[in-house]
Amino acid sequence: MKIMADCVQGYKDRKISYTLLSKAESNSSGLAIIFPGQGYTAQAPLLYYSMGIYLNQNYDVLQVNYQYNDPFYREFGFDEIAEAIRIDVGAVIDHVLQNASYDDYILIGKSIGTIALGFEVQRDLFRKAKVIWFTPLLGRDFVWNAMMHSKQRSLCFIGDNDSCYIEDRFQQLRANPNLLLRLIPGVNHGLEYETDLFASMDVLKQVMKEVEAF
Repeated sequence: MKIMADCVQGYKDRKISYTLLSKAESNSSGLAIIFPGQGYTAQAPLLYYSMGIYLNQNYDVLQVNYQYNDPFYREFGFDEIAEAIRIDVGAVIDHVLQNASYDDYILIGKSIGTIALGFEVQRDLFRKAKVIWFTPLLGRDFVWNAMMHSKQRSLCFIGDNDSCYIEDRFQQLRANPNLLLRLIPGVNHGLEYETDLFASMDVLKQVMKEVEAF
């Protein structure tokens, strides 16, 4: 395994770190880009095992390791956080792709990372990418509109015990034929049951099977 870690200058000169992983012994078939949640890092289960799936499929994996729970961002409203995400994520991707090019892209976002997806699906570079929306922020018009109108083949997972789940908005997403929707009864924002560890592990296993098949 080849691992490269570095950082770029982002919004308001804040340094944004990233990690690029690849199987050094072979040429990559594509790039999977991971946009974590605010407190849900790339090492948390949904993103960690997604990373493993794509590494096993001979993709390189780029983790954008922003830290929007840092006190630096404490006074930011949603619009400014969204602008920081747009600039930070774009800077990391542009920097990494200065030295590499890929034919296939997978974009994976969790929670606040789905704001990043909302920007990146608009890029011409990613017009043919596949997109995975983990627990999207359906209450945010920007995210919901991006999902409603995205042209990429996409897969969405959310639970009906997630505070970000809005039934009406979720049902309206069915109008987008490019979007496969998976509503998991009883699970929270981590796609987990509050008090049932082993049932949560079963959900994780099923989700990862769908990610792998996607």
